[in-house]
Amino acid sequence: MLIASQFFWIRRVVDVGERFLPGKSRRAWLEAIAGAVCLILFVYTLATWNSEAWNSTHVSTALTLRSVLLEVPFWWWFVGSFAGFLLLLAFWTLDRAAGATAWVYRKAQNATSSRAALKMEGLALLSASPTRRQFLERAAVLVSATPFVAAGYGLLHGRLDVEVTRQRIQLPRLPKAFEGVRIAQLSDLHISPFMTGDQIRRCTTIANGLKPDLIVLTGDFLTWDAGAQGEVVQALAPLRAPFGVFGCLGNHEVYTRTQDSLTRLLGTAGIRILRHATASIRSQGESVNLIGVDFQGCHNCPTFPPQDYLRGVEPLVLPDTVNILLSHNPESFDRAAQLGIDLSLAGHTHGD
Repeated sequence: MLIASQFFWIRRVVDVGERFLPGKSRRAWLEAIAGAVCLILFVYTLATWNSEAWNSTHVSTALTLRSVLLEVPFWWWFVGSFAGFLLLLAFWTLDRAAGATAWVYRKAQNATSSRAALKMEGLALLSASPTRRQFLERAAVLVSATPFVAAGYGLLHGRLDVEVTRQRIQLPRLPKAFEGVRIAQLSDLHISPFMTGDQIRRCTTIANGLKPDLIVLTGDFLTWDAGAQGEVVQALAPLRAPFGVFGCLGNHEVYTRTQDSLTRLLGTAGIRILRHATASIRSQGESVNLIGVDFQGCHNCPTFPPQDYLRGVEPLVLPDTVNILLSHNPESFDRAAQLGIDLSLAGHTHGD
């Protein structure tokens, strides 16, 4: 699929370029240049991605010139070309399904009425017209190009556009001492050249400016580079709240094998990571039970049964107290409700 998407989009780029540089020889040069650029970006990224050489020379906490020249074009092209090709295949499948349906319907009509057969023959000629086919092809290519626009928007603007979303939540069992308590949640910071330490510090400043009573962090502090732990911890260290700053770990902490080390580093900064553990939040003699779990899932398994979510959490749930769960991915929400957890907070979906 990936290889086919590259051939398709390189061909489209060459078709557009040929309008400005007509001629077979120039088209051949365009094809060679487009293919070479694409190949260089992929070979560079795949050869260095997550390797020791990459980790020893790569700056994953700042948008460097190398990131701008190599990584930004790669990710823009990779996301746009692959997602766009999938959209194109969806168009192609629908078109073929519509054609097959029309053919079956036509055959059925031919069997019952010669007059209906003549009408359907006219429809068949219409459906096979070159103009209609050309229009559908152009529309499909246009729609399939939208991921390029979306990826470009995300790289240039979306990743820097911080939005504070406020939700009012009513918990029937909430003690009166906690009425009106404000919780600030940050999730999926993913420190990288595209979300630098300075940008995370900006989020930290915004969170503190909201003057929350409790701050929670729901995982994916890193992207791929374990060496960025120190920078992300420094960026989050200024977080302060009267009831404290707590968090859980995400799937990228599993990928980078930093569950233990990141937990320790964040702990030294006053941020307590709950790993299948609880913390009692107290106010005026009353309390709520805060529960945190590691990433809930298995990326090496073909399926993950719903009953396996929050396995072993039952003893952490206090039946006579409001229970708040921190879980990186929301797939655990249904199981949490079954366990009597009053409020679940998660990230993982990146705003979807």
